[in-house]
Amino acid sequence: MAFHGLFVPLITPFTADDRLADDVLEALAHAVLDDGAVGIVALGTTAEPATLTAAERRRVVDICAGVCEQRGATLIVGAGSNSTAGSIEALAGLDPRVDAALTVVPYYTRPSEDGVVEHFRRLAAASRVPLIVYNVPYRTGRTLGADTCARLARIPNVAGFKHSVGGIDDATMEFLSTRPADCAVLAGDDLYTAPLLALGATGAILASANVATHAYADLVANWLAGPTDDGRRLNNLLLPLSRALFAEPNPTVIKAVLTAQGRIPSPHVRLPLLPAGAASTTAALSAAESIRIREAPAAAGSLG
Repeated sequence: MAFHGLFVPLITPFTADDRLADDVLEALAHAVLDDGAVGIVALGTTAEPATLTAAERRRVVDICAGVCEQRGATLIVGAGSNSTAGSIEALAGLDPRVDAALTVVPYYTRPSEDGVVEHFRRLAAASRVPLIVYNVPYRTGRTLGADTCARLARIPNVAGFKHSVGGIDDATMEFLSTRPADCAVLAGDDLYTAPLLALGATGAILASANVATHAYADLVANWLAGPTDDGRRLNNLLLPLSRALFAEPNPTVIKAVLTAQGRIPSPHVRLPLLPAGAASTTAALSAAESIRIREAPAAAGSLG
């Protein structure tokens, strides 16, 4: 399976009294596919999976799987932890409709890079679905060099990476210049999406696309297929929104914006997250409105 284009890591909408808003989640899944996403990520960081009960996690995956099955879209599900045995167990329990697992580099315990490679070697051998390595060192505390990324890319059943290293560093450039042709690299840092696509990334998994799916889908499409001038303009247009949506911990500002837009019933997040402040919400809403206004001419063939 090829992983190209925009994948949206959906938020988990809650009611004001802390219940999972099932119908809203289903509507959001359909909406992002309507607006150009090629697939959905369920139980990514943006979904607050650590605070969901096991029953809620199963329900989220069931809803997203149903939508993707109906729409012919790709479903990626977050699965795995800093325990190799526990990750194998989680992968074994995935819904049979899941197309791939987004599996994080082991966090907190900070294994050696050889340990990371062996971790993924065992997971890939045990998993019935391909793995996407989630490389996010500012969350895991474990950086990976270009050589280690290349070793991971060569493991059978590792389909690619969500690359979220917080910038464009030497290791990123070296890895992208030498990665195997069948290894997908999905940009995972919203601010650095365009540079990664310019260097050869095959797509993106972007939390900000919960708010402006169509614009981010166009951004990815323009960098993959041209014209790149449009891709540059879209990147410049979207940068203020990405910054604003991450002004407070993800997904607090995203939820505040979606609530203000009437798309989810509540900005509720679960502790230890706190709801976004008024200033952050106002700034993000302003940035989102600017994109909406600028996208109107784009529909007529101009980015404005």
